[in-house]
Amino acid sequence: MKKQLALLIISGVLANAGGFNPSMQGYINSLKVEAKKSNSNFTDFNAKRGELIFTSKHIGKRGKEISCVSCHGSNLALSSKNAFTNKTIDPLSPKANPQRLTDVQEVQKWLKRNFNDVYKREGTAQEKGDVLYYIKSK
Repeated sequence: MKKQLALLIISGVLANAGGFNPSMQGYINSLKVEAKKSNSNFTDFNAKRGELIFTSKHIGKRGKEISCVSCHGSNLALSSKNAFTNKTIDPLSPKANPQRLTDVQEVQKWLKRNFNDVYKREGTAQEKGDVLYYIKSK
C-alpha cells in the first residue's frame, strides 16, 4: 500500500513538473488544436522555436527595431523596463515570479499586444505556444 501511494505521489509530481495550471493547460491544448489545423505536421510546441521568436528583431509598430527582449530583457528571471514607457516589468519567468502564466485572460491579452508591438500582427497558435513553452522553461 505504501509503495502504491509513493508511486502515485511521484507520478503526480512528474506529471505536473514544468506543467501549467488546469486553465492554462486548457489554453495550451486549444492552441495545439489550432496549430494542428494550420499545419498537419505540427506535433508539439517547442521552447527553442519560442526563443527564436522571443529574441528575433523586427521593425515594430512604432517603426523602430524591437524584439521581446527589448522590454523583457534576456534574463527572464529579472525585472526589466519597457523600452517605450520605461515602466518596470516584473520578471517574466514563472520560476522567479509564480504569478506568471497562471491567468489565461492576462496571457492572451499580453500575447496579442506584444505580438502586435513587435511583429505588427497577431501571433499564430504555434508561435504563441512556442513562446509560452520558452517562457515556462526559464
